Amino acid sequence: MSGTELAALIAALAFLLLVGALLVPILKLRRTVDAATRALTELADRSGPILSDAQRTLDGMGSAIEQVHTSLDGVNAQLARLDVISGHLAQVSGNVAEVSTIVTGATRSPLVKAAAFGYGVRKTTAARRAGQPRSAAGRQAGRGRLVRQRSSGAAAVGRGLIKASAGRGLFRRVSGKRAAVGAGVGERDV
Repeated sequence: MSGTELAALIAALAFLLLVGALLVPILKLRRTVDAATRALTELADRSGPILSDAQRTLDGMGSAIEQVHTSLDGVNAQLARLDVISGHLAQVSGNVAEVSTIVTGATRSPLVKAAAFGYGVRKTTAARRAGQPRSAAGRQAGRGRLVRQRSSGAAAVGRGLIKASAGRGLFRRVSGKRAAVGAGVGERDV
């Protein structure tokens, strides 16, 4: 054997030892790769139905979202109508308040005057029936005294102080004419 053959034999033995040493990890690696392949195959088999179920769920959610969107559009339309209605109600309540104010202002002053006139007529009638004429001193005490008229808001414009006796003079002129009540027998003066 020559030196080259011996070197080739040593190289072949070294290579054989190297292959033998690497054979155990390679076999273990093969088992690991086979196990990983089986696991991936099982995962693919199991994930197919799961993904199809997820896709159906997402499709169902899409239709549900469309229904919710449609419902929200309907709600928004109703809210817009409610806004219009509430605006009209506010306008109507404002108009009612204005009419109420106008009616109150128009009726307050004449009603107060009519009530005061009625009170004066009752007092005078009661005094005359009782036979108590007003004394001249009582009439004179009220002359010249200034009284501020009670009135509200716009009705007070243009009105100021008036003499308290001015109203009494008018009342005396109206009630001064005594009327006979009754017909014929048993007439009496009022």
